[in-house]
Amino acid sequence: MMVDHYSRSFLSIVRRGLLGVVAMLGCALVAACGGSGSAGDAGPVKTVTIASIAYPFQGKQVFNGLNGIVLEQGWLKEQLAKKGIDLVFAPVSTAVGGPLINEGFSGKRIDFASYGDFPATIAVSGGVPLKIVAPVGQGQDVYLVVRKGLAAKGIEDLKGKRIALHRGRPWELPFSKLVDSKGLKLTDFKIVNINPSATPAALESGSVDAAVLLSDGLLVEQKGIARVIWSTKDAPADWKMRAELFARKDFVDAHPDLTQLVVDAFVRAAVWSSDEANRDEVIRRSSRGALPPEIVAKDYANSGIPWRERFSPLFSSALRTHYHSVADYALERGLIRNKVDADALLDERFVKQALKNQKLEGFWAQPAPVAN
Repeated sequence: MMVDHYSRSFLSIVRRGLLGVVAMLGCALVAACGGSGSAGDAGPVKTVTIASIAYPFQGKQVFNGLNGIVLEQGWLKEQLAKKGIDLVFAPVSTAVGGPLINEGFSGKRIDFASYGDFPATIAVSGGVPLKIVAPVGQGQDVYLVVRKGLAAKGIEDLKGKRIALHRGRPWELPFSKLVDSKGLKLTDFKIVNINPSATPAALESGSVDAAVLLSDGLLVEQKGIARVIWSTKDAPADWKMRAELFARKDFVDAHPDLTQLVVDAFVRAAVWSSDEANRDEVIRRSSRGALPPEIVAKDYANSGIPWRERFSPLFSSALRTHYHSVADYALERGLIRNKVDADALLDERFVKQALKNQKLEGFWAQPAPVAN
């Protein structure tokens, strides 16, 4: 069966370091991080390295979202320089983002990474202790689209149809939750495991009937290739795809002062992004090398989250519930072998201190407390 074959293949790839591809890209990450790594070796810290997805734009690699703002604001670089420490932002391609970042964490070549829930859970299950030191906003919407000409109005109408779903990626979980909520099973559909970049052509040719995508679902709708029939905007908050600022636990334990500086910088970037006056600039920066600005704007508008709150770095009950779901799902589907303690991932102390440092208590609406 396709699902079982994928699960075995996925685990094999993870254990073998994504074969030669990630091995070669890992070398590139080592180079980006200055060779021997940042704080992986004993002795004084010489660099603090943050890995994140980057996009080719106007002949260079750019970081979108909070990472780009932290880099452009320059505050973190200045604060680390006062301690004789360099700041390195390591660019990672979307094609191999999660696995390559996991390789960097495992080899202690990076200290922090802003990336998704599934790959981080896989890393922790594989013996690489990580901590969520700051949520990066309040989640990203996932879209279910159907090809042009298909009369389906809901997931129930897609039974027996071919659905493009890139397995093991963060948008698989909300789709699974949708399926479960309707009393259906993944086996009720013909799941086609293809990369999102190949999905528009598959929809246009009729090779698949539907697809699970992120905001690129709005793009295929704009182009008339498909139409959106469901999104996580109409689902509980914990269904949204999430990405956070993760850190190596050993780095956090050894260098809480440096971890605090990094989190302070991300909170500063979140404050800037939360300002309505910066809305157009945030959208422009988020679209560089990725999606057209009008698609990014529509995705933001569709979320149902107030502009300020969508950038909130506060830990919420939805975040906790989400990571419990990710850990359970990954174990049940055979994507990981060892159960991940979702509660142990959360480390709120640095965001709490950042809010005090910057006198931001009350700036964002206080979410329900995270249970211990």
